[in-house]
Amino acid sequence: MGEVAAYLGSSCGVADRPVQGYSIDSRSLAPGQLFFAIRGPRFDGHQFVGQALERGAAGVVVENAFYASASAEWRPALIAVADTRGALQTLAHEVRRRWHKPLLAVTGSTGKSTTKEMIAAILSRRFRVLRSPGNLNNDFGLPLALLGLEPEHDVAVMELAMSAAGEIARLARLAEPQVGVVTNVAPAHLQFFDSVDSIALAKRELIDYLATTGPGAVAVLNEDDARVRKFAVSFPGRVLTFGFSETADFRATEMNCSSGPSSSVRVKTPDWMSEFTVPLPGRHNVANALAAIAASSVFDILPEDVAPALAEFQNLHQRSEILTLPNEVTVINDCYNSNPLAMERMLETLAEWPGARHRIVVAGEMLELGPTSPELHRGVGRKCAESGAEWVIGVQGSAQFLVEGAVEAGIPTSHARYFPDAPSAGEFCQSLIAPGDVILVKGSRGVHLETVIEMLKSQ
Repeated sequence: MGEVAAYLGSSCGVADRPVQGYSIDSRSLAPGQLFFAIRGPRFDGHQFVGQALERGAAGVVVENAFYASASAEWRPALIAVADTRGALQTLAHEVRRRWHKPLLAVTGSTGKSTTKEMIAAILSRRFRVLRSPGNLNNDFGLPLALLGLEPEHDVAVMELAMSAAGEIARLARLAEPQVGVVTNVAPAHLQFFDSVDSIALAKRELIDYLATTGPGAVAVLNEDDARVRKFAVSFPGRVLTFGFSETADFRATEMNCSSGPSSSVRVKTPDWMSEFTVPLPGRHNVANALAAIAASSVFDILPEDVAPALAEFQNLHQRSEILTLPNEVTVINDCYNSNPLAMERMLETLAEWPGARHRIVVAGEMLELGPTSPELHRGVGRKCAESGAEWVIGVQGSAQFLVEGAVEAGIPTSHARYFPDAPSAGEFCQSLIAPGDVILVKGSRGVHLETVIEMLKSQ
């Protein structure tokens, strides 16, 4: 505790107490962890200082004003600072600076979590790797991930997310990556941006940061995405491209995504050619694998390491997760999050799914799309029809426009339904499904489509 307090320009009364981890959530805090009382838009962590101490926190980082009014019983375990969020980031940056080993950062509108996990899986065949857990990818999550760095780690793989200009630049300065991966740029967070080009500029901040670090930096870019491809212009470091284009450095020359829950691909690189099996459905997951292979090549990973890493790969929960229900119904659970590009990629996956009796789409509202939301939802609805979906079920808010778009494109009105919430949609789906059906469930997190999944599983 004393070393942490000193670095933050403060002090504490229990300087010899060891810190065994870090937390910003008193509900999941483990004994011995240091709790940061973060002041957020919905909750103020200072309200849970007592709870954190009762759960065995080693100490609590609090604002100066809170410390001044805190009880004498609590004060010895408190570290007072001007800004607790700034203190969290400052400490994380110091840990990263002292660790001083290679770090890869991944960003993009879709696929960044899966790509991050694939890179970590491949590198783990030869190195001790720390990956950012789950979706710890923002101003709070990334510092917590960096605080997990230990001397025994050889490489770190971190995910960077944003919802405003300047965020990725700040995160990059915090993480100090030597390798940056950009999966793609798509209409996401348009509530906070005036165009997709503005989103591209925000994503480019990772590559702009790398450009300041010298010629040793590596940018791994999607050759198939015109906006991302331009990030290579004037980049002083090394550029590796991936994709399906013939000009990509790491490209798929042959691919089979029509076998349901897995895909096979032949990959050509500047140094070798090999075939791999990816235990995830869809062309987009092959693209994620290509990005991971390209990034891993920086560390001289060979195909004999890549093959088992991909074959045994297990993705994060609710991302291209395939569930087979007892009544032979297949559920594609991709309900962690959604945007128009991600939705279209999953519809392509559904269209290629072999042997489906009926293809059913349960599409939740895609949030944070701003004034363009109605038309973007209609466009996805039209894509549902083009992809051969026989039922389209929209859930919450702007998903009503998705249903309208599906009907405009030829889905019968009797097979296009809108529900205001996930439980209502789940109840309808329970009455609809039959053996042999394949159901895609996808939407933004705020729609809580996991409720539909659980209702189908419990039927």
